[in-house]
Amino acid sequence: MSAVVGSHDLLMITLDTLRYDVAAELAAAGAIPNLARHLPGGAWEKRHAPGSFTYASHQAIFAGFLPTPAEPGPHPRLFAARFAGSETTADGTFVFDAPDLPSGLADAGYHTVCVGGVGFFNRRGPLGSVLPGMFRESHWEPGFGVTSPTSFEEQVARAEQIVGRLPAGQRLFLFVNVSALHQPNWFHGPGATPEAGDTRATHAAALEYVDRHIGRLFEAAASRGRCFAIVCSDHGTAYGDDGYTGHRLGHEAVWTVPYAHFFLEPEEHR
Repeated sequence: MSAVVGSHDLLMITLDTLRYDVAAELAAAGAIPNLARHLPGGAWEKRHAPGSFTYASHQAIFAGFLPTPAEPGPHPRLFAARFAGSETTADGTFVFDAPDLPSGLADAGYHTVCVGGVGFFNRRGPLGSVLPGMFRESHWEPGFGVTSPTSFEEQVARAEQIVGRLPAGQRLFLFVNVSALHQPNWFHGPGATPEAGDTRATHAAALEYVDRHIGRLFEAAASRGRCFAIVCSDHGTAYGDDGYTGHRLGHEAVWTVPYAHFFLEPEEHR
């Protein structure tokens, strides 16, 4: 990563609340082709979330603690704030002297941009301003939020605008928090009604909805040259698993998340 930073644009996408099992099932079934074509080996990597809900997990991610491989470690990290005694900072780790990754990348010459989704990114109060406040530029509006059936389309359109106006020589770190998977997601299910509510099936339908539009986001990110992308969930969510519903709780459905990183090649999107 220390060789990638400075020479490539960076794209980070968090698919908020996406469960690993749902993501893996859809990839294996060929239901998310635009994502699957970029996944190494066509499959998600199984990892453990650094937090059980959005705020905690993103605080960790933005400190360099991405979801951890779900097997014994230690596991060298891509990014790390400089601190003594770190056992996961390796020779290839991009080490930054800042309290968070967006600030560290800004110090390295990147223009850092957040396209928010869930309420922790809405800048409507002090709490909702903490995470987007780490970036030089941030965007949120109700159309990007959890109650919008077209949230991801609108987020992608904003990202396209951001990329389109950036000077060619300016390196970009673009972060997109995708809200479409988060409750409420019932409206993504065929024939679903609010009375039936959210289910594991409508959660899956929301990921299929995201997949239909994510190719545009990848195309925009690769339009300026080769881009390094990270796509993952920040945590999962429970739909009645062992009696649990939601997240911010210690269940396998919450702690286990899908993860992938890969390069987006410009020639693939011409």
